[in-house]
Amino acid sequence: MFLNQEDFATVVRSTPLISIDLIVENECGEFLLGKRTNRPAQGYWFVPGGRVQKDETLADAFARLTLAELGLRLPQSAGQFYGVWQHFYDDNFSGADFTTHYVVLGFRLKVNQADLRLPDAQHDDYRWQTPGALLASDNVHDNSRAYFLAERQAGVPGI
Repeated sequence: MFLNQEDFATVVRSTPLISIDLIVENECGEFLLGKRTNRPAQGYWFVPGGRVQKDETLADAFARLTLAELGLRLPQSAGQFYGVWQHFYDDNFSGADFTTHYVVLGFRLKVNQADLRLPDAQHDDYRWQTPGALLASDNVHDNSRAYFLAERQAGVPGI
């Protein structure tokens, strides 16, 4: 179900949104970041992901989002659940007159970089970075950096 902009603005102004973030690792131990073209987090480097739609199962959302964000449709079983996160933004898709709140389901997945067909709908550039390099970068959004912070990594294999 797609809402017109006015109805969607009412939803964003009134409730949290549910989304899936994809923490995508390549065969070299680097993680995928895209430079966002849209609000919120416009101009920042961010992990791929997107909203779960009304009446969409998480499995269907995962498959749709991996296709839309990576050019590769993957089943939810291809990802390892990485926890529930909260993202708060001072702006929204239409401007800065109200905030955006996401409840995010993080999923880690490993891919062969050559298999990806990265689109340009949400990002105007992509890069692969090690956790250390992206944490040291000042233009990686804090909500994406959080996936790689040492206190979060304790006990999580592979990071």
